[in-house]
Amino acid sequence: MGCVTIPAIAACVHYFMRKKKPEWKASQKHKWLNLLWAGGAIFGIIDHAWNKELFMISPNLFSDLMLGVTITVVIYLAWLYVVHSSKTDAIMTTKTEEPIPVKAEK
Repeated sequence: MGCVTIPAIAACVHYFMRKKKPEWKASQKHKWLNLLWAGGAIFGIIDHAWNKELFMISPNLFSDLMLGVTITVVIYLAWLYVVHSSKTDAIMTTKTEEPIPVKAEK
């Protein structure tokens, strides 16, 4: 159950950091990151509940915490990819839009 704690802590810390930084508060991209981390934590809780392991603590807590770190980092990397893709799409859209030629009337 330790693997759920790291993405949950990341989501909570990021949520409160967003409240304090105006540029993050208005940023849709930081909202995505917060939702992804919260979703990762919720997924872990549902998975453990489904397998009837909700309040079990593994004998190897360090391994569980490292799994949580891995989940958090992978979510962060996926978020970076999404942010990069959205910027690339915006650049490609503005470069490919060509004005429609207007024929001069005689």
